[in-house]
Amino acid sequence: MLYLFYLYSVFSNEDNIPNIEDKISSETFTIDTKIIRKRITAIGKNKSVGPNGVSRENLELGGEAMIPYLARLLDITMNNGTLPGDCKKATVIPIHKGVDRSLVTNYRPVNLKSVVCKQMENVIASYLRQVWDKNDWLYEGQHGFRPGYSCERQVIRVCQDIADSG
Repeated sequence: MLYLFYLYSVFSNEDNIPNIEDKISSETFTIDTKIIRKRITAIGKNKSVGPNGVSRENLELGGEAMIPYLARLLDITMNNGTLPGDCKKATVIPIHKGVDRSLVTNYRPVNLKSVVCKQMENVIASYLRQVWDKNDWLYEGQHGFRPGYSCERQVIRVCQDIADSG
């Protein structure tokens, strides 16, 4: 939970940083299997297979039998602060984006990661957003990675703050 304090200190107003050490509960991360089921069905049909070779189809074929194993993997990851080795690997492939294929600058790298790890990341990010919102740990001006907080809204706010200060 120390990383939550770090993120809070980076993305909050420094004049108003409460002591969140007192707010951190000792309860462990638990996952509802409905969330995992929902994430498996949300995987796009055109998602590429990562370095571990597990595809969307494999997860669907495993069906309900896979869900307890995925829940256990997620619990271990969150409660022990460990990350499976497959989640640290990616296959990087160049994707052509320009006209001249002989120029390296006309390619962009794309990371193909494990489908399971991508879904775990989504569940973890959702959990962290819930914790941050529940405990009011983010500065109100923090817009990045927050649903309902657009870049346009932040730019307008910054411009308004500059106009008001002058």
